[in-house]
Amino acid sequence: GLILLFYFIFYMFLVGMFAFCMYVMLLTLSPYTPTYRDRVSPPGVMIRPYLNGFTIAFNVSQPSTWQPYVDSMHHFLAAYDDKVQEEKNIECISGQYFIQGGNESEEKKACQFKRSLLQNCSGIEDPTFGYSKGQPPWVSCFFQIIGYRPGAGVPVSVDCKVQKGNESDLRSVDFYPGNGTFDLMYYPYYGKITHVNYTSPLVAMHFTDVKKNYLVPIQCSLNGKGIINDLNSDRFLGRIIFTLSIGK
Repeated sequence: GLILLFYFIFYMFLVGMFAFCMYVMLLTLSPYTPTYRDRVSPPGVMIRPYLNGFTIAFNVSQPSTWQPYVDSMHHFLAAYDDKVQEEKNIECISGQYFIQGGNESEEKKACQFKRSLLQNCSGIEDPTFGYSKGQPPWVSCFFQIIGYRPGAGVPVSVDCKVQKGNESDLRSVDFYPGNGTFDLMYYPYYGKITHVNYTSPLVAMHFTDVKKNYLVPIQCSLNGKGIINDLNSDRFLGRIIFTLSIGK
């Protein structure tokens, strides 16, 4: 009985000490902003639509092969509809960071990014996004990093090229918005708790002239001060690599 009593008191003491340490640690953490951000890497990038990997293949003459991409794009861009953005977000001054002061627990305002800015890649005029013509678009977006100000005052841009092989396999790419950059007014990001209506800015790449019936490896990279896009151990850090195959 004494032995059981001893171990009961001993383990209760350990549990109490652990709970106290956790309580003290949680007091030092903020639910709004990470305490330590010195190990956060520069931003990565992702593309949409993304279905079953980074090999995108379809035949123009077979709608069943490209319709899933079209549906995915409409679903993804629903949050960017012009009316939705006008109701939830505000118009901001282009070309400068949208820095918001006040208490960190206060809800932050978000800048409008309207779907119509993507023009030929918006799916507004052409509901098939160009897939029915063999001219598919892809949309790139930053991974969101709280407090990050990309480009050090200069907008980060996107470019695309053939990763390996003949550069003529990718003869034409259009970017939307027209300059192919992420405007500074959408940064910094304050986190999902306070930046409730925030929608990441997008850059659409419209592949209008790609070699048909051929696997074309494409690399789209971010370019700007502080951006890393040549690290072979991380294919998403500052770039995205995918293969495009368009059949007739």
